[in-house]
Amino acid sequence: MSSVVTAPFAVAAAAGAAIVFVEIVHSIVKRIGRRYPLAAALARTMHRPFLATVTLTTVQQAVRIWAGDFPGRSGVVHALVLLCIAAAAWLVGATLLVLEDMALARWRTDVPDNLKSRRIKTQVVMLRRVTVAAIVVLTIGVMLMTFPDIRALGASVLASAGVISVVAALAAQSTLGNVFAGIQLAFSDAIRVDDVVVVEQEWGRIEEITLTYVVLQIWDDRRLILPTSYFTTKPFQNWTRTSSAVLGTAEIDVDWATPVEPVRAELRRVCEESDLWNGKVCVLQVTEAVDGRIRLRALVSANDAAALWDLRCLVRERLVGWIWQHHRAAVPRMRAEVEQAAPVPVQPVRRHRPETVADADADSDGARVFSGGLDGEARGVVFGGPVPVASESKD
Repeated sequence: MSSVVTAPFAVAAAAGAAIVFVEIVHSIVKRIGRRYPLAAALARTMHRPFLATVTLTTVQQAVRIWAGDFPGRSGVVHALVLLCIAAAAWLVGATLLVLEDMALARWRTDVPDNLKSRRIKTQVVMLRRVTVAAIVVLTIGVMLMTFPDIRALGASVLASAGVISVVAALAAQSTLGNVFAGIQLAFSDAIRVDDVVVVEQEWGRIEEITLTYVVLQIWDDRRLILPTSYFTTKPFQNWTRTSSAVLGTAEIDVDWATPVEPVRAELRRVCEESDLWNGKVCVLQVTEAVDGRIRLRALVSANDAAALWDLRCLVRERLVGWIWQHHRAAVPRMRAEVEQAAPVPVQPVRRHRPETVADADADSDGARVFSGGLDGEARGVVFGGPVPVASESKD
């Protein structure tokens, strides 16, 4: 029988045997997965890459051993080698991703005390991205090395690797800096996913950390995108660096007449009645006393930053309402001292009445609005009152 006829039969037999073997293994792993979550995840995620890897490897060996010589044999074998390399990379990547997913499922971040979980999640997510990138790069490199011409080219490229590496480092200095900064953030524990930070005067939560940038979810649902190198070169506030519990203040300005002890008792009552308070810190202090008013600072604590924000708003609202209702005299006010000035004596208005019409005509050149002429005198009487007439003397 010729090789052209035996090749399809060899390929079909090898592929059928591989599929039967993979399905048997898959059913066994699924049955084990009923008791062990890891086996169930492996059976669910690795079925297709395992099937592709085993089938392509078996077919390649069948063509090499039993197919004999046929036209285009070298090209078919080379293509099968490339497919086997890609399938093996798919299988390795799927296996690593399953292990990473199991680590993420074990360390949950939706619990109150999730410091260690957030650290592990950050590192696992960064490792996932590095793993995928490394597998893709290595797979492409191995596939290219199967070409003889490229292997010869690689020898000449390695000779000038020093110059190329310097040029590449200069060209990608910013990108490589962000990549190394991302790896440093993942393992230095400076920030983690779900950390609450204050960056660029914005308060928010670390939503995502990649190799090149960090996504900050601001409290009003905006997103602030920052390069990873920002967190290694500039200062920022991390409210959940050591624990999720945080402290916060609520400040109010009141008058000097405010009784502090009743306000302190009211703060304690507000905290004890609220489920936002974690029962640790509830302090009222006078921090300033200037400009005719005092500043009361209420320091309270909560289990996380979100609860702290609501608690601060609640404390401020209740204290303002309580002061207005029970101690209205404590509302801030402006004080001013007014001195009564001495009265200024009013000078009587002298009106010039011309004796004759000729005198009036003489004064017309310098006539004024309310005096100095007949019209002016009339207006003066209207706006200034009648001119008093001297009374006749009695004998």
